[in-house]
Amino acid sequence: MAAKTGRSPVRQTRDAEATKAQILDAAEEEFARFGLTGARTEVIASKTGVTKAMIYYYFNSKEELYQAVLKRHATTFLNTVGQLNLQDLTPEDALKQVIRAAIQHEVTYPNQGKILLNEAMQNEGKYFKLTGWEAPINFGVQLLQRGIDEGYFCPHNPWLMMIHIMGVTTFYFNAENNLKNIYPDREWHSPEAIAELTESAIALILGGLKKT
Repeated sequence: MAAKTGRSPVRQTRDAEATKAQILDAAEEEFARFGLTGARTEVIASKTGVTKAMIYYYFNSKEELYQAVLKRHATTFLNTVGQLNLQDLTPEDALKQVIRAAIQHEVTYPNQGKILLNEAMQNEGKYFKLTGWEAPINFGVQLLQRGIDEGYFCPHNPWLMMIHIMGVTTFYFNAENNLKNIYPDREWHSPEAIAELTESAIALILGGLKKT
């Protein structure tokens, strides 16, 4: 009886998924440093241990690879928020959970903010509409509107308030490389520092939203 050769379709699928994930991880680092314009696929290939041809097998172009990197984290964040069962909470408690999730997301994915800043500077947001961040932003706007409708929050423009919340939860990380030169003794990512950041962000945001 002839011996079986080759890998099973399931194994091949798993290998392909693992290879794509490795390419995306390396690409994320490269795009965070250099943006779409300066990133080099040969560097991404070298870090991943694959050929450039293999990258283009999974992604037809550098632009397609860049778009795939941009889309990763919006989906991850939306899935995280979806698991919090926020519909069972008051708008105030739900917003606290969203703020905690947003800050933890920045801690877990430190390259995300750098990539989005490069996107704004290099491409003027051309690819941002493809990232999927519109859904989490709209989710936040709807949560704020629910808080207004139910009498928890002051009747501010919920879209503008969401933009402010995004700034409060991300600026600490986006400005870190500049600020740490002014405050070199601060432990920026210690558990204590992140906990303090989170609670101060919650206090600031809810202090501006809640009815007195």
